[in-house]
Amino acid sequence: MKQISKWLIFAFVAIAQFMVVLDVSITNVALPSIQHELGFTISSLQWVITAYVLSFGGFLLLGGRAADLFGRRRMLLIGIVAFTICSLLIGLTESSVMLVTLRALQGVAAAFMSPAALSTVLVTFRDGSERNKALGFWTLVATGGASIGLLLGGILTQYLGWRWDFFVNVPVGIIMIFLIARFVPAYENKEKQGTVDVPGALLVTSGLMSLVFALSQAQSWGWLSLQTLVVLASSIALLIGFVVRESKARHPIMPLSIFSIRNVSGANLIMMPLYATMIGTIFLLTVYVQGILHYAPVVTGLCFLPFPVLIGVMSAKIPKLVARLGFRRFLVAGPLVIALSLLWLSRLPVEGSYFIDILPTLILMPLGIGMTIMPVVAAATSGVPPEESGLASGLVSTSQQLGGALGLAILLSVAAAVTAGLAQGPMATVSGFHAAFLVDIAFMLIAAGVAVFVIRDKKRLLYDQ
Repeated sequence: MKQISKWLIFAFVAIAQFMVVLDVSITNVALPSIQHELGFTISSLQWVITAYVLSFGGFLLLGGRAADLFGRRRMLLIGIVAFTICSLLIGLTESSVMLVTLRALQGVAAAFMSPAALSTVLVTFRDGSERNKALGFWTLVATGGASIGLLLGGILTQYLGWRWDFFVNVPVGIIMIFLIARFVPAYENKEKQGTVDVPGALLVTSGLMSLVFALSQAQSWGWLSLQTLVVLASSIALLIGFVVRESKARHPIMPLSIFSIRNVSGANLIMMPLYATMIGTIFLLTVYVQGILHYAPVVTGLCFLPFPVLIGVMSAKIPKLVARLGFRRFLVAGPLVIALSLLWLSRLPVEGSYFIDILPTLILMPLGIGMTIMPVVAAATSGVPPEESGLASGLVSTSQQLGGALGLAILLSVAAAVTAGLAQGPMATVSGFHAAFLVDIAFMLIAAGVAVFVIRDKKRLLYDQ
């Protein structure tokens, strides 16, 4: 195979990751059109998003471990092929049930793509300033893609129809399959054990999916209803079973020893509330802009344009600062900046102004996210042996997607509970949003607290471990 630049390898796997991230947000703007054409109810519509994020998060540990055992390029290619086929079928479907099912399968494909892509970056760029720079650009892909998805989704939905939100993946996927197969090294583990802990994978996947399902349905079932309590208890039992299994398995899907690396544990604890806040806030803001302010899809997408621009600026600046100053201070400051932006949103009026009520948040929030994501990914993967880079990548990606799924479920449940207690109308809906944004602030304070008490910069780690 012809030797090519590290940065060209990065570009190829980053485009694959961009496809994954894009499909979390690109459908947000299209939801009203999908609801109208396929007959979704208001309560079932969230599953267009949740089915993807849930299966994505549930299968990431399996995807990460498979990348370590069977080769990163092989798993990445399998994931892209499946992702591209699912995208084509979603665009062709005429059934709401089939759309949700295919979104779930698309999420499974993404779960094999994402950790394989990130672990390829980790083994291509070793610890140091070069890896920090690569992770800075990865931050731009991981967070900017969500915002660009809103803009692209708005344009495609308004001018071509919602189906093109999915058709657009097909030509990109075909091109990337060829380029990755031709130019990206396999990076296979020469000492691979050739086995996957299938019982462990089933336990963690079913446990995580049950947890998010219970939280998603709690508002309609009732938080203290028998159904909610049974599903929550089942989820807890499955996750406890997973921990017990991993402590005894000969070849665990997630060796528990990885949590002995202090920054790995802390960074994953920060990533969950961070993505819970980001995914949930973007979803609620999209609903507000389209449902309350009645902006067209393209205008809705344009509203979020400052987000990827500022993320890009921060992604270029932060790696050098992290190399000089360490992770910790950014992991404390970033969530606090995000909390300030959410405080502004928590007084959002019914007849709001974009420039006064929304734009300040779309400036402050990406600044906070931009100063947090790269350091948290760097902390979550620093000090991890190369043969476990897929595991570390899968773990931090699991924290992202599980945080996003849990956050969306919790925020929608809180908003719905507040709205249900008031008279129907825009004021009741916006009051529900206010409560959800206050929960987001609590998430960010938790993230900042974890950074203060758990995260340590590399020099201190020598003394703390």
